[in-house]
Amino acid sequence: MAPLNFTKYAFLMVLSLSANSGNALLTNPLKTTTRTFITRDIKTPDPVPVSGQEEALELMRSGRMYRYNVKPGEDSVVSKCEEEVSAYTGHKYCVGLNSCGSAIMLMMKCTGLKPGDEVLSNAFTFGAVPSAIEHAGGKAVYVESDYNHVMDVTDLEKKLVMYPDAKHVLVSHMRGKVGDMDAIKDACDRHGATLLEDCAHSLGVYWKGEHTGHVGRVSAISSQSYKMINSGEGGFLLTDDPEVAAKCAVYAGAYEGLAGKHKTVPGPEVFGDLPTQIPNYSLRMSNLAAAVIRPQLLTLDERAAKYNERYEKVTKALVERAGEYLSIPVNTPGMKPVHDSLQWNFSERVSEEQIQEFLAECAAHGLPVELFGNKSNARNFVNWGFAPAEDPLPQTSAMLKRACDVRLPLMWDDEDFDEMVDVLVESLQSVLSKSEA
Repeated sequence: MAPLNFTKYAFLMVLSLSANSGNALLTNPLKTTTRTFITRDIKTPDPVPVSGQEEALELMRSGRMYRYNVKPGEDSVVSKCEEEVSAYTGHKYCVGLNSCGSAIMLMMKCTGLKPGDEVLSNAFTFGAVPSAIEHAGGKAVYVESDYNHVMDVTDLEKKLVMYPDAKHVLVSHMRGKVGDMDAIKDACDRHGATLLEDCAHSLGVYWKGEHTGHVGRVSAISSQSYKMINSGEGGFLLTDDPEVAAKCAVYAGAYEGLAGKHKTVPGPEVFGDLPTQIPNYSLRMSNLAAAVIRPQLLTLDERAAKYNERYEKVTKALVERAGEYLSIPVNTPGMKPVHDSLQWNFSERVSEEQIQEFLAECAAHGLPVELFGNKSNARNFVNWGFAPAEDPLPQTSAMLKRACDVRLPLMWDDEDFDEMVDVLVESLQSVLSKSEA
């Protein structure tokens, strides 16, 4: 059971939820050939509210889709959106961009990353994160992730000592899970490293009363289709640092005097001659993307509450029915989550071969379930040949082989999640019963 050496919080949660389950999965085998089948699309995105559709249509009628194509004295839709995003997260400065990957790349460029500089980051994250490090000219060095799917602080300390020249730590709040940010910040401060936060998955998530993205010097959020706000593609760089905000606006495409058309960047005294000193990468957000984002910001908290309510129901049922075979990652104390997806770790009682059979059973019954450790999964560090791991990562590797992932689409009905649990449990039961036969 070594790989399931969870924190005391995880142990207590599994113990309390599993107390009455006994050996239900094996002592109450499936008595019927009837199996639950899901017909809903697991990748159903959140729709754009009507007001966003109408604003986007008006932009297309006018042709003013470029953020700087506004009449004198008017604010662009992107500028209005940036104000609303910064008001929600509590950041002073905000720059809308064409993707969160661009925002992550610019976080590093704007905080002094030089070509070849080492950047410490989670070993468990999406491939876009090491891609952004490579895009910024850095060299990724990976820090172990634990069974709660967050950065391992002990290994971060180890890597900061092993790589004394690494002056950037990019922590990724993968699937909205936040590590011990106080300990991470303390380690960065003691080793003279700049802390950056990838909040692509943590819009609406709070750390000790503040929105995520305030412990680090700079943060980035996403509006890609499967995030809390959906514009297809898009992202925002957020910071309270005026120099970073000014550089980001220029890198994004605020050439000549266009920075004056922004509302959430510092004044001209901070920009100085930046437009002639750093390149314009043309990474601007379009007015169309901003138009569809704006009304979604108004319902963020309402949707977060609905996600969390469903998540609690699903995890409770799943652990009650199969808790001896799996565990749910536990939130770090101090974190207020938004659970728009479900993850769990299989125990050693389920073999790696049985996990593969389980995935096939789920898929055959209409529920695609991802295994983070699959060879084709872009969240598995072995697939990052453009930025390979040079140090062993045994803990992350072991976790990924047993960590599963499924979305919790907001547009599904409550009863659809009852069927989701049925498919998960029935599929596991079917696989385990074969070994008992």
